[in-house]
Amino acid sequence: MSVPNFSEYVIVGAGIHGLSTAWRLAKKLNESGEDVEGRIIILEKSGIASGASGIACGVVRNNYFQPAMRELMAHSVNLWESDPSGLHYHPVGYMQISCEAMREDVSQIYEQQQAIGYESVFIEGEKASTKYMRGFFDDWQAKGITSVLHEKKGGYAFNKDSIKALESKANSNGVNVHKGVTVTGFKRGSNSNAVTGVVTNLGTIECDQVVVGAGPWVRDFWNMLELPKSTEIKGKDGKMHEVEMWKYWFLQEGVLGVDADYLRTNDGKQPPVIHVDTDAPLHSDATGKLITDELWGIYYKPDIEGLGVQGGTSPYIVQKHFDEVNVDPYGIESPEFQTTDKFADMWTSALAHIQKRFVGKSNLYRKGPSGGLGCLTPDSFPIFDRFFENVYMIADANHGYKMIGVGHLVAQEILGQESDLLKPFRFNRYAKGELHPTSNSPFPWS
Repeated sequence: MSVPNFSEYVIVGAGIHGLSTAWRLAKKLNESGEDVEGRIIILEKSGIASGASGIACGVVRNNYFQPAMRELMAHSVNLWESDPSGLHYHPVGYMQISCEAMREDVSQIYEQQQAIGYESVFIEGEKASTKYMRGFFDDWQAKGITSVLHEKKGGYAFNKDSIKALESKANSNGVNVHKGVTVTGFKRGSNSNAVTGVVTNLGTIECDQVVVGAGPWVRDFWNMLELPKSTEIKGKDGKMHEVEMWKYWFLQEGVLGVDADYLRTNDGKQPPVIHVDTDAPLHSDATGKLITDELWGIYYKPDIEGLGVQGGTSPYIVQKHFDEVNVDPYGIESPEFQTTDKFADMWTSALAHIQKRFVGKSNLYRKGPSGGLGCLTPDSFPIFDRFFENVYMIADANHGYKMIGVGHLVAQEILGQESDLLKPFRFNRYAKGELHPTSNSPFPWS
């Protein structure tokens, strides 16, 4: 195995961001009549779909409280829906089902969706919400629900198949993916800040442009580039406040081993992705003990491998300095970050709380690949920006999988055309105090 001595564009990471960037970049160059062969390479330390993109739940949605995120997601949903079969995407829709504490936030999301032409309906009031949900599921029994935001677009993708499809699209446009290549550092120019080469376990690759799309490993590349471990954020008080650059969150997910058609709607169709946030008391379906009487949230959908119902709960913060978090080994191989019995009880009990068909089914829970670790920025939203003149950082984990359109916009920026959709995600938003607004959701990225 070897790597080239030179490639014009070196992309680090063969996940959703790296592959979609390479695909779009190559396609744009091909469309302009340029020869692509050898000019774009992707470096992947293990294999395709072996990182965060490989264990993602595959949910695709627009449901964000932040206007900039909604517009960006609308662009990504359109890309998913441009080739559903080729990308192994299921456009079944998405439902945000909420208690009163979130009704106003969700109402704002709906209004913004209408403003950008994103198809959705909004139901308000406990009786109306229950009636609407029982139109889909006769056994709907969730308590305290006062709003339903039903996105008619969105849905979920078969994540590993989607990643392999992106690899194929990139390959067919002249991109070379080098697997088993670990990036260990960067070579810098003598007369500028620009990166002139990517150092790997197989040698140094000279280059003109670098794109880093490494998901939860972004911390490592940030450190290799000697970027700051903290940043100054301008607060509402007008003063600058220093905060750590990264924090890790862990998302737990599991599978209920029921029949593949168990979740079908009253009319026999595949259901939308279901997301419920509520403050109704939650009791264990197995023991009857109170699990929580505070705001909690879960999501669920058909399992991507046809093995039942898959989903998860809101994540928790890893209580370690970000440099002390062991990202490797990742996912199901990690000895530290795995789903727990507490999670299994909470998630299966939440399913039973929401739909009667799940009562008494907690024994069918099985451990599957978790949602994994996410390396989040100070405001929990991505950074899409250039550093050192020629390094483009796609600093995103936990939003990533659904954001297939980001790579297309990054490719556009690399070729010299700035994207209005990416501008709200520049690194300088912290110094400017232009952080994205936060909702009352138990999910930090919603």
